[in-house]
Formats: sequence, structure tokens, C-alpha cells
Amino acid sequence: MGSQQQIAFFLRELEEGDTWRRAAAAKGLGRIGRDEHAWTLVGFADDRAAEVREAVAAGLGRLGAAGAGRAVLPGLMDDEDPWVRRRASRSAILLGLDGPAFVDAFSRLLRDPDHHLRINALDGLRALGVPGDVGALLALLGDPDWAVWGRARSLVFDFRKDTAVSAELVRTAEQGTADARVLALELLPKQWTERILDSLVTGLRDESPRVRSTVARRLADMEDMRSQDALAEALEAEEDAGVAELLIRLLAERGDERVTGPAIRWLGDAAAGSSAASALGAVGTRMAVRVLRTAVTDGALPGRTRANAAKAIGQAGRWDAVWLLLPLLDDPDGVVRAGAVAGLDTLVADGLRFWERHSVAGALVAHLAADPNTVWQTHNALIGLAEALPGLRRIADRTPSADVRAAALSLLDTHNATDEDTEHDLARFVRALDDPDETVRHHAAEGLAHWVVTTGVLPQDKQRLRARLIDLAADASQAETRAVAEEALRALDECGRFSA
Repeated sequence: MGSQQQIAFFLRELEEGDTWRRAAAAKGLGRIGRDEHAWTLVGFADDRAAEVREAVAAGLGRLGAAGAGRAVLPGLMDDEDPWVRRRASRSAILLGLDGPAFVDAFSRLLRDPDHHLRINALDGLRALGVPGDVGALLALLGDPDWAVWGRARSLVFDFRKDTAVSAELVRTAEQGTADARVLALELLPKQWTERILDSLVTGLRDESPRVRSTVARRLADMEDMRSQDALAEALEAEEDAGVAELLIRLLAERGDERVTGPAIRWLGDAAAGSSAASALGAVGTRMAVRVLRTAVTDGALPGRTRANAAKAIGQAGRWDAVWLLLPLLDDPDGVVRAGAVAGLDTLVADGLRFWERHSVAGALVAHLAADPNTVWQTHNALIGLAEALPGLRRIADRTPSADVRAAALSLLDTHNATDEDTEHDLARFVRALDDPDETVRHHAAEGLAHWVVTTGVLPQDKQRLRARLIDLAADASQAETRAVAEEALRALDECGRFSA
């Protein structure tokens, strides 16, 4: 059957068929009909059967007849049947139809109980470049469907400078449902914070934890004492661990000593405990440090909490900090060991007392070789600790771990070595250029470059050494390693020219 015969058949079916035959005919005409057949479909837009009206709406979109669509699609977008409304709204978008009738139709669909239609409405309004019904649009920020509230958020953001949208955004931020209020507060420019300050303070008592958290972040951006007092008061009354954790962090960042009591109370909580420990270190009061001293050895506390307590003790830098942290390097919990290394790192960076240096150096070198999970963190803590060099040289020669070899090599410092040590370090770097692990070769080349620049001495068998570095510069998989090899080659060449 040719297309002309098919069209003739569909036209007869539209007039004479039953419900399903009329619907099938409308669909068929929408697929293969011509422009003039769009007006034929318009004549069936008020068919008693929803299936036919749905097929008419879809067919008008496929035929691309904007004039015919403009005539009936606004009415079909208000149809009692949701499937008809769906097809009609998609066709209106497909045809790019605009004007007040379509703005109004899409605006009404913002409140439709069918979430597909709310999505269509938002897509249609975006295509038209208008926000539509502002109240209905802002209400969708609280929609349970992410595809709806995500589109609504994007549309509100685009029109946030529109006077009506801005006013409704403020109203929603102050009085909206919980989910809508959260998104509205996130969208509202910071310059509005002062205007809605009263509602923000009240929002710290909202029944929704999400609202309380969002309000707290908003208040934390303000530097006035009223907002800080409100946060401190809210923390005293807070019962949700997630919100308490946030309030503790915010107040600790401000150095507010009022965080001390609540932080102690939340120390044993799995969610808030680690931030509570950090907060106690940040305020550094005598009571806070006393609690931290106990916390690091309290096996009943979560590992992350004890780890943060260890870091905080290092930051506080009290007289007994080193002796509290060193035993934690042998703790069975790896998270706690990492926290102890972080605490010692801070103490080393801030400057150890001379009687602490050997103990810390020996413990960290032993830990470098013993704990594969904190190799590079321990490496960082050892930087500048000259007392560690003898131990580092030993493990560089003996360890089976490539990571530990690389870390030890990178810490060898010719500024703090005897002539004999520097000669042995050179031999270590040269041997390590043949190591099967690229990270080791990287640090060997780096150490060699540093050795040459520092000592100003040209190594023996320079040509063989250059060949190894050339191979590393050509074959290394990492760009950083290739760059280090080229740097070592330049150092050799510069030293050679200077010596000549």
C-alpha cells in the first residue's frame, strides 16, 4: 500500500473507526501525513476518546505544523487525561510554540500531580525563556523528584535577578517547606543574609536537620556576634549528630571557646567525635587539652576521634605532647597511627626541644619501615630531622619495600652529612638508578641532582651515569620522573663545565 493509499485509509478510519482504530489512524497520519493533514488532526482534538486526543497531540508535534499546534495544543495541555497533557506539552516544546497562552499552560502544569508533566512544564518555560508562575516554580524546589527540583533550581538560578523571582526566593528561604527552604537559602545571594537574619536565627530551631545545617552555614559567613551567639546557643541544644558536628566545626573555626563543653559531650559519638576532638585542639583551653590527653588512649572511642585527638595534641604543642604521641605509633588501629604521625609532623615543623629530637627521629624511622600505610606521611614528618639520617641510610640499604626505599632516598640530605656519608649517599643514588621500581629511580635521580649541586663534585664514571639518566628520561612512564632525570643531566653538565 503506497503512502497516498495509507493516508486515505487513515482518513476513513478517523471518521468511521472505533476508539482504537481512530487512535491508530491519528498516529499513522502524524507519521506520514503532510502539512494539510495537521489541520485534519485539529478537527479531532476534542474527540471523546482520550486515546485519540493523545494521538492527535503527538501527531501535531511530528508533523511540525506550528499553526495547527497553536490552535489546539493549549487546550490539550489542560486536558483531563495526563497522557494527553504529556503529549501536548512535549509537542508544544518540539514546535517551539510561544506566546501568553503557552506560558500560562506551562505555568499551570507546574502544579500538575504527574511529575512527568512538571518536568515538561519546566522544560517548556526554559525554552520560552520565562520563569512562568513564580510561586509554583519556587514551590518545586521542595519537589521529591530530583529531576523536577533540579530543573526548578536551574530555572530559578537563571532568573534570580528578576524582581518577582527574587522576592519569592526570599519568602521561600524564610517560610518554605524544608527541602524548598534549603535550596532557596543556597540560591539566595549573600547580600540578602542581613535582611533575613531574624528568620535564620529562628531556623536554627527548625525541625528539619537539613534546614538547621543550611542556616548554620549561612550564619557562619557573617562575622557579627549575634550570629556567633546564635550558633553557640544552637549547639548547646542540638541533638542531631550531623548538625552538631557542623556547629562544632563552625565555632571551632572562629576560635570560640564556648565549643569546649559541647565538644566534650559529643566526643564519643561516631559521627561528631572526630570534629569534636579537632575543635578541642583548636580552642586549646586547659580543660580541652586535659580531655584530649585522656581521649588518645581511650580505646572505647572511635579510631577517627582518637586520631584527630592525636593531631590536636600536636597542634597544641604542650610540654608532654611528644611523649603522648610516640606510643600511639604502635597502636593497633591504623587510623590512630596516622593521627599520631600527623601530630608529630606538626611538632617537628614547629621545632622540637633538643632532648626530644633523637627519640622522635628513631621512632619515626622505625615507623617508616614498619607501617606501609603511612610511608609518605611519615616521610613528611621526617623532613629536616637530621637525627634521622643514620637510620634512613640503614633502611635505604636494607628494606625490601620500594616505597620505603624511595622515601628514605628522598630524605638523604647532604647539608647534614660528613664527607664519608656524602660519598656513600652518592653510591646509594647511583645503585638506585637501576632499581626495578620507577618511584625509587625518580628519587635516586632527584637525590643525585641535589648531591651534585650541593657538593659541586663531579661523580666518577660520568658517561655511564649520563647513559642511565638518558634512559630514564626517555623511558619513564611519569612525566615528573622524566623531568627529574633531565634535571639531573643538566646538573651533571653544569658541574662538568664549572670543573673544566
